[in-house]
This record gives sequence, structure tokens and C-alpha cells, in this order.
Amino acid sequence: MAVLHEKISTQATITVIKTIKHITVETMTPDELKTKVEELEALIQTGNDLTLAETQARELLEAISTGEGLGEVIGEVELRTRILIVLVQSLGQRDMAKDALTYAEESLTLAEQTQNKELQTKTLVNIGNVYRSLSDYVRALEYYSRALSLNEELGNKRGVASILGNIGNVYYYLSDYTRALDYYGKALVLAEELGNKAAMATHFGNIGTVHQNLSDYARALEYMGKALSLNEELGNKQGVAIHLGNIGNVHLNLLDYPRALEYIGKALALDEELANKTGVAIDLGNMANVYYYLSDYSRALEYMGRALSLNEELDNKRGVASILGNIGNVHQKLSDYARALEQMGKALALDEELDNKAGMATWLGNIGATYAKQDFDGYDPAKAEEYLLRAIDLSTGIGYKAVLIEFHKTLSDLYEQEQRLGDAFEHFKKHIAIKDEVNVEEVKKQESLREQQKQSAEREKEIAIANAKHQATEQLLHNVLPPTIAARMLDGTQLIAEKIPSVSVLFADIVNFTKLSQSITPEELVEGLDRIFSEFDALVEKHGLEKIKTIGDAYMVVAGAPEVRADHAETMANFALEMVEKMKEFRSISTGEEVQIRIGIHSGEVVAGVIGKKKFAYDLWGDAVNTASRMESHGEAGKIHVSEEFVRELGMRNEELGMKDKELTGDNSQFVIINSQFIFVPRGEMEIKGKGRMRTFFLEKLSEQDL
Repeated sequence: MAVLHEKISTQATITVIKTIKHITVETMTPDELKTKVEELEALIQTGNDLTLAETQARELLEAISTGEGLGEVIGEVELRTRILIVLVQSLGQRDMAKDALTYAEESLTLAEQTQNKELQTKTLVNIGNVYRSLSDYVRALEYYSRALSLNEELGNKRGVASILGNIGNVYYYLSDYTRALDYYGKALVLAEELGNKAAMATHFGNIGTVHQNLSDYARALEYMGKALSLNEELGNKQGVAIHLGNIGNVHLNLLDYPRALEYIGKALALDEELANKTGVAIDLGNMANVYYYLSDYSRALEYMGRALSLNEELDNKRGVASILGNIGNVHQKLSDYARALEQMGKALALDEELDNKAGMATWLGNIGATYAKQDFDGYDPAKAEEYLLRAIDLSTGIGYKAVLIEFHKTLSDLYEQEQRLGDAFEHFKKHIAIKDEVNVEEVKKQESLREQQKQSAEREKEIAIANAKHQATEQLLHNVLPPTIAARMLDGTQLIAEKIPSVSVLFADIVNFTKLSQSITPEELVEGLDRIFSEFDALVEKHGLEKIKTIGDAYMVVAGAPEVRADHAETMANFALEMVEKMKEFRSISTGEEVQIRIGIHSGEVVAGVIGKKKFAYDLWGDAVNTASRMESHGEAGKIHVSEEFVRELGMRNEELGMKDKELTGDNSQFVIINSQFIFVPRGEMEIKGKGRMRTFFLEKLSEQDL
């Protein structure tokens, strides 16, 4: 599960000020100290240098503690409280919430000694923010509610609107989208009443993000568009960048990858122009996500690497953890499970250090899902169960329903694999129940009632979105499925499955891949695989074959499906020989040696069809597939290992064309079978795992001297 980098907005006043010079306590007057505190408060609002804000906050606290007579002149308790608020904000925004909590509690204790209820409100909001960062949503709501009551007592509508938005954020993180929309809506009404366009933009954007999570992408784009327009009107470029990035994420959900890249690219360009490194890091992460879902893992790793470096530079540990975990997700997709576990483990350790329970739950579940992979040499159902149960327990504790849906399903699948059918059914029921709870239909109904007057305009927008979605689906189907199969699905065929009596199946595997992969960087590994498989893809297209899938460093192809063809064996033989020749162009980065492949081919009957509901795959099943795989695994480097059935299939094709095979005696009295193009060197009978004893051959290309 890849972590998307959505931007839930909070209100902030952007003020540009000059950097505060180093504070010298001995030369400072009480009035100067008071001015420094005001400058410090302005500095934290810019968010440009949070480390500097922390340093100067600590120096000012020291000034108050050691400066003679300062407290009497300017009110030491109130001033100290204001500085502590800045210190808490500086630490909290750098994911140091555990460090910030002590100072937040101290600031509240001091504020309660004063009669300044506005100051008390600020400290309560600060503590609420800290607990929200620590995923302690119950306490966050407690402190926000106290702050809300104080602001209502003061008649501070602006403050009430801001806190309502913060409460909405908590319910968003709890996946309680009904309540989130309720609080965002109340905050929006107050902001509109006050004419506060900046706040309106914030709440529009957050409402859009909720609709995105409800898969109501038409409304998500509408609200995010309103937020974008308001920020453009206000000249708030940072806000514009936020909403461009979020709109890009919606297009990613719609599978409209070109538009996703377009909008996120605009956000990235704007954040780079503003030198907003935090925004740039988020945008890079989102670009990586698009390439991840495009299965362009090389580019995904490239952008993740850049995002990781920037987050490390910013000392943004939460961002570092998120990117490390996503890098692990890429390696899992590449079937490099050892590296996947390594990166996810680092992400988990960082989030444990930050006490970021949401992050901890995510990586625990993803680690469990990795151990549950049956093609993993380290497949360990006990460990998978342990990690998944820990993830579920933690997610349940903080109400993190978005990941609970996935982890209950993963655990159900694991139990099914292990024939623990009762446990599998129990967790599948929980998966369905939470999924239904999160996708609350009532939310959509309430929103529809509030906007009945816009039904005509909405209908046009929904039609446009539906058309875009259909086009995106059509494009995706043509990208991942054979043309004839894609056409049948678009025509409405629900189940595609057929038995094909005779095809040729090929498996190819890079020799010593595990050893090679350990001596090069992830980027070099992915780039190398991409180059090799791209060459194979071109050969597949040239010969009119059908690529079925890649599994790590393995490559599977079929001839004769889905379109039946009589010459499938001959075509596959030519394809395999060209693969071997093409591999001679590749060299190991670490040793300079030629990279070799091992190929296996078999002919026979298969069942072919489409599986999946959202991510479709055209696949083959049957003994012919298993036998072709065994031919590859029992083969030799640089050679094409084929079954007797494949040789016979090619021979029968030659007889149909009026050609005759020859048998000659070669060196060491070993005979070869020669047809019009190929030589088959008998390997004799050998024991094939799962098949018993079989006669097999090595396929070679016929040369003039063999005639």
C-alpha cells in the first residue's frame, strides 16, 4: 500500500520579516525583549526557518529567567507562555511532538495563571495539535473542545471557525467522514460570514479531500477547484501549490495519469519557485506515487530518492519514514522482498521514535503483507500473522479505518492460504463491515440534498467525469490487456475464460539475478531490468506474441493466445533465439561480464482468462504453464531448454507445409533433429520436478555448416 501525500490544510498567516539576530541578554531592555517576542511570533507564522525559531525561543526563555527586573516590567508569566507556544509550534511542525508535549503542558499551566482567555485558548489548541500529531485523537478532541468553548465565550468567530476546522481534521484522520464534513461545513459557514477568503479556501480544500476519500471524485474536484480559485485570487501561491497537488492526486485516483503528472508538476514548479522545501518534498513524493501506479518503478525510485534527500535535509523524520516505506513498497512490487523489509523496517523504527501510530500501523501491516508473499523465499505465515495482528490492533486503537480495511483482507487471504478457513471468514467479514462503515452513503445523500439547486450543472459535470473515467479505463485496458480481450471487456463481457488446445509457453529468467542485484544500487537494478524487458517487449511485438507478465527477473510469453495461430511453435522458436542474441548486448555493471538468461518452452493446452476487478490481468493456467516453467528452471545458462511436445508440435507444422525432418549423427554419436530452421540437441531423459522423467532438448539455430 503506497502512502499518498495529501495536504490537509490548517490556517496560517504568512508574514515576511527580517531574520532576528542572535540575542544578547546583557544588553537587552524589557521593551526590546517584548519586541523580540513579537518578531519571534511573526517568524513562526512564516514557517520558513523552524530550527531558528526554536533556537531563539530558547534564548528568549533564558532572557526572561536571567534578566533582572524584566518580569516586573512586561509580565513574565504571559510572555513566557507566548514564547513556549512558539517553541511547541516549532517542534511540532518538525515531527518532534513528543518533545513538544512537555512545553505545551507547561504553557497551559502558565496561561491558566493569567486572566488572558485568548492566551489560554492558544495553549489549548497547541496541546490539541501535539496530541493529533501523536495520533492520540481522543485527547486532541478534548483540548480542541475546551478551546472551542473558550472562543465561543469570547465571541471570537474567527477562532471558533479555525478550531471547528481542526476538529474536522481529527475526524478526517479517524476516517469518520460524516463528522469531518459536518465540522468543515460549520467552519466554512463562519468563514463565509466573516468574509475570510483564506479560511474559506482551507475549508473548501479539506471538504474536497474528504470527497476524494469517499471516491466521489466529481465533488472532490469541484471543492478543490474552488479552493484553488480563491488562493489564486488572493495571490497565495503556497495555497495554490497545495491545491494543485491535491487535484493531481484526484486525477491519480481516476487513473488519468497524464493529468495527475500535469497538476503535480505545476505544484512542484510553484513550490520550487517559492523555495518551499517542505512543499517540494511532498510534490516529489506524489510524483513518485504516480509512477508507482504506472509500474514505472525506475522513475518512482528516482523521485522517491529526491524526496528522501530533501526530507532528510529538512530533518522531517515523518516525511523520511513515509518515503522509506514507499521505497519498500516498490521493492515489494519488484519481488525484492529482502530490500522491501529493510526499507519498511527503517520506516517503522522512525515512526516508533516519533510515536506516529498511524505510520507504525501502516508499516507493520505492509511488513506482514510481505511475509505473506508465497513467492518469497522467506515466506513466513507466522510472522505475517504477528505483524498484521499488531497493525490491526494499533489501527483499531486509533480508529485508523482506512488501513484496517486492507489489513483485515490481507490477513483473511493469509488464513485462506493456510487452510484456516474459519479465521479467514471472520477477518473477511470485518473487512467488509469497516469498508461499508467508511463509505458512508448517508454522507453523499446529505450533500446531494444541500445542493439540489445545482443538479443540472452537477449532472453535466458528472457526465464529463464519467466520460473521462471511461476514456481512462479504455486506455488502461488497452495498455494492460490484449486488444481483442480489451474490446470484449469494453463491450460488457463480465467473465472471460476459455480453453485453448494448443499454444507455446515460454519462461525466461536472468541467471544469478539475486547475486547481481546485491552488487548494484536499486536505481541501477531497475534501470537494467527496464532496458532488458523493453527489448523483449519489442521482440514480442515484432513476432505477434502476447506477453503475460514479469515476476521479478522472470519473463513469461505465450504464442497462440488469445488469438489462435497454427505456427505458434515456429514463431516461439524464432522469438527465443532472438532473445538469446539480444542478451549478448547486455553486460553486468559490477563485473562487465555478459548477462545470460535461461529459457524454457513447452507446447500444450491451457486455460486463459482475465482476473481482477480493478487491476486486470490476462493470465494462463494449466499443466502446459507448469511444464514450461520447469523447462526453464531445469535449463542451463544461455540455452533454450524445450520439451519433446514442443519439438513434436514444430515437426507436425513442418509436415503440414510439406517439409521433412532429417536425423544426422553428430559428434560423440549424439543425434540432432534438423528441420528447415532449427536444431534440437537431445538432452536425454531427465528427472523433472513435479513431472517425473521427460525427454528434453536444447534448441539451437540452424547454420549453413549443419546442412
